[in-house]
Amino acid sequence: MNDYTIYGVILLAGWLATDVWRWLGVIAGNRMNEDSEALKWVRAVATSLVMAVTAKLIVFPTGSLEASPLWLRLAAAGLGFAAFLAAGQRVVVAVVVSVALLALGLAFV
Repeated sequence: MNDYTIYGVILLAGWLATDVWRWLGVIAGNRMNEDSEALKWVRAVATSLVMAVTAKLIVFPTGSLEASPLWLRLAAAGLGFAAFLAAGQRVVVAVVVSVALLALGLAFV
């Protein structure tokens, strides 16, 4: 086996392992009532997992973000969230504001 074949096998196995669960989720989700307790629980768990990863990246960053001070990361996240709410819950606005504030802060710190 050459290197490209190994990468192909890895990609195929990764795709198959996750794609099956996505399709099962779509099939099960289409049959569920949007206001059901099970779907509310799934949304709550998904939201909490995303927020846990975000908090971990802010408090315990890796890579180049590790060089930035904690106050700057917290301020960028907080002001990005405020912009998210002010813009009618548009994620793009929150990301752009947070990244811009972080970049500006890193330029001056």
